[in-house]
Amino acid sequence: MASKARGRARRRGSARRAAPAGASALDPSVMPFSRRLRGLSSVAMPSGSRARPLIAPDVLVLAAGGIVGEAWMAGVLAGIEEATGIDFRRTEQLVGTSAGAIVAATLAAGRPPRRPPAPPPPTGDGGDDAAPASVLAAAAERAVGTAASAALAVAGPLAAPLVAAAAPAGALARALVLARVPPGRASLDDLRDSRALRDARFDGRLRVVAVDRATGRRVVFGAPGAPHAAVGEAVAASCAVPGVYRPVRIGGREYVDGAVWSPTNLDVAAAGRGTEILCLSVFAAPPPALPAPLAAIRAGARAIEAVEARIVRRRGAHLRIVGPDARSAAAIGGRLMDRGRAAAALAAGHAQGLALAR
Repeated sequence: MASKARGRARRRGSARRAAPAGASALDPSVMPFSRRLRGLSSVAMPSGSRARPLIAPDVLVLAAGGIVGEAWMAGVLAGIEEATGIDFRRTEQLVGTSAGAIVAATLAAGRPPRRPPAPPPPTGDGGDDAAPASVLAAAAERAVGTAASAALAVAGPLAAPLVAAAAPAGALARALVLARVPPGRASLDDLRDSRALRDARFDGRLRVVAVDRATGRRVVFGAPGAPHAAVGEAVAASCAVPGVYRPVRIGGREYVDGAVWSPTNLDVAAAGRGTEILCLSVFAAPPPALPAPLAAIRAGARAIEAVEARIVRRRGAHLRIVGPDARSAAAIGGRLMDRGRAAAALAAGHAQGLALAR
């Protein structure tokens, strides 16, 4: 036992730190996995879960979830950071879908996750530093308010069998469904052009998932071989709910919400033996008294998530999926598009993140 502990210590000591902003693209076959804590040396798992410490992940996967889910994810990350000193901006890979793409791109831009508002300082008005976050939050409210309901309603009936069957069958089925959904009227220009997203770059770490409307194929912007796009364009595409928002045109093609393929897209993660993956998914725990349509959508989302989880675990990765706890579930409720719940979801997520770290 002592020799095993010494071996783990040597591996941790030799692992490199998280990639800086200019890191090159990650290759699952050669990717070094830094499982070093940035902050506390050990963080307890919550009661009832596997006895593995909460440590700085190599890959952070942020799922769809509407404006309420976006607020909850930001709060969870902020709470964990506050309690442990882990800096999610330094994560080696960030994978975002729909609402999660906004959080991932914000981290890639070097901005910390949002926290519940503190009382205003006695003097001053916060200065210009507060403006980008405010612009992004306002754009997010307009852009992803209905993402989880509408986009997952398209993906839900296709669910796990098509994901397991891989791209050809899944893409064809999605293309047929998308062809019957009329383009939405609302614009995502404000989100695409928001100041905070202009600061983000595809630096080899960030992955933003969208779906080609014509082919039904999943496109992972920021991955090797993906179409060229600015981060703002890719995030807007990832949030383009079919039938609600106009598809986003990039390089002459139209793209829609990445949740049409999967709410999490866990299998995009550059995972190998020993990779630490943390996934935040609003669908990983049921809010109380879900209305029937959202309950059905959640069932489809969980089926897809289960298939993807098996894929990354077969690669040897250590995967932890975090869903809302009881307080967060109550704050989120059953209407992920209800911006009136965002502040409560942010606060509940922050408290949950602190509790996870304890």
